[in-house]
Amino acid sequence: MDNVELTEGELKEFLSKLQGKVITYRFIRTEMGLKPGGKSWNNLRPQMARLVEEKIVRPTGRNPGEFKVVSQANRVIVFDKEREASPEFELIFPRDYDTMEEMLFAGDIILREGDAITVGGVSNYGKTTVALSFCGENIDQNPVLMGHEYTTMDEQPTPRLINRLSAMDWIQWTNGDGTDKFELLPVREDYAEHIVKDRINIIDWVNLDANQLYNISQLMQDMKREVGKGILIIVLQKGEGAGAPRGGQFAKDFTDCELLLDKLGNYETLLTIGKVKEYRSRVMGRTFGFEIANDGVRILNFREVVRCKCWGKKDGCECLGKGYLDK
Repeated sequence: MDNVELTEGELKEFLSKLQGKVITYRFIRTEMGLKPGGKSWNNLRPQMARLVEEKIVRPTGRNPGEFKVVSQANRVIVFDKEREASPEFELIFPRDYDTMEEMLFAGDIILREGDAITVGGVSNYGKTTVALSFCGENIDQNPVLMGHEYTTMDEQPTPRLINRLSAMDWIQWTNGDGTDKFELLPVREDYAEHIVKDRINIIDWVNLDANQLYNISQLMQDMKREVGKGILIIVLQKGEGAGAPRGGQFAKDFTDCELLLDKLGNYETLLTIGKVKEYRSRVMGRTFGFEIANDGVRILNFREVVRCKCWGKKDGCECLGKGYLDK
């Protein structure tokens, strides 16, 4: 393009495909084949200055010559045509194995297409149990499983996954021809790029570098953009007693239903309902206790619990040092 001038229209068309991305002069010149000393090379700076005025790009403020391509937005018409109400997403919550009833709060929470549930929990206290229960109870919707818990480094199901699925003998995991009724993907990074549209996607668990935990917000936004009419169940690690998964408030930004798992005594699990965007009756802050048995797959004795006045610090208290009493 050193002999033919790059027009502003051509530049706009090029940038329209990069909305939301960060670009530089060097990137544009390389991608568009602009040669040093050519007319198009020299005109790029004033052209970008005009595009800044038009709000097509904006300087990032971090490095000279670095721009964010603005994601364009057009007016959305709401009332000029008939629009169907967004239906609730029919998601079955995990069940108590003894009663085969869903978790007691399930009917109070409203989920919609494109929503995200986060399951944040301490190590070895039920995150994968809950995730696989969501998968099993909704098996007829052909859910998608991915994450660190389910596949080996050579992209095979882990022995622990095989054992757990076998132990969940009340779930029919295969079709009549023996093929899987769910989809297992060996994904350990680039989660958003592997989300299967319009399906239940279960990611167990999302691993981020310790110095980049704030990126969970952007990652969840990207995954929600990809899931379409499906739903996300995102498993995250959590510190003991913390009020949010790793990433703190950033992990709450795009969640629609937050379930937090902690220790309850020596062997039970405490489930606390965190943020909930839509509900029939108020559920945030309610707490529940349960046991996990049979290779970590059966949820037993699921019941609502309330904080004991002694907070688990009084010897001989009826809470037995757990800090919670059955409601």
